Amino acid sequence: MQPDQTDILDTAHEMADAARAAILPHFRKADLGEDNKLAGGYDPVTEADRAAEQAMRAVLARRRPQDAILGEEYGHESGDSGLTWVLDPIDGTRGFVSGTPTWGVLIGLNDGARVLFGMVDQPYTGERFWGGFGQGGMTGPQGERPLATRATAALEQAVIFTTFPEVGTPRDAEGFRAVASRCKLTRYGMDCYAYALVAAGQVDLVIEAGLHPYDIQGPIGVIEAAGGLVTDWRGGPALQGGQVLAAANPVLHRAALDLLADFAE
Repeated sequence: MQPDQTDILDTAHEMADAARAAILPHFRKADLGEDNKLAGGYDPVTEADRAAEQAMRAVLARRRPQDAILGEEYGHESGDSGLTWVLDPIDGTRGFVSGTPTWGVLIGLNDGARVLFGMVDQPYTGERFWGGFGQGGMTGPQGERPLATRATAALEQAVIFTTFPEVGTPRDAEGFRAVASRCKLTRYGMDCYAYALVAAGQVDLVIEAGLHPYDIQGPIGVIEAAGGLVTDWRGGPALQGGQVLAAANPVLHRAALDLLADFAE
């Protein structure tokens, strides 16, 4: 049975609206209800993360109780439809606690083998990017428009992003630098917003490592709908995260893969 595409789109928008309402009262406030999830390091979670995921799960419980859920904060909930919603209530919590507007709400839907739909929502700037079922679009302060990736044909003309300069392991960082050293412009620190900019035609490449499924499934749906590609560093599926390469077009994807081959897990 084919999924009800209209209901999926409406459900995703309602979840993103609910997450916005849960998050924005906390943004740039003195007390974020922050906890650190990483012993010996720093991996923050805030009251806004928890409230946003709870709000999205409540929408799914009402609208699509047959679907499974995988969320960063509250884990897996089984379903019997064969579809799984993958939720990251605030991707880029470090940015959130720093007051930067480059974090986002990530919503993905998969059928176990591929991402069917994805959404990246930035509540503070009012930008929302979505894609799936052969279509994609965005809304924001400048109105609504379709998504389309860039046709940049050479690494020497490419804009490349990653979130952390260290990327992942030291070996992962070497792989990133092998590609970035060939590119026109390298930028850091955008979390999920960089993937949205690939889909919007502003950025050519994003290379990261150490990702989880909830970090990447939403962006996969958006970028693929815009004409881009998202794979692991060997060119295989990236649904489970790990080493991820997002590219605006097949030419840049191939060029980056050739340089990453020696560093792929």
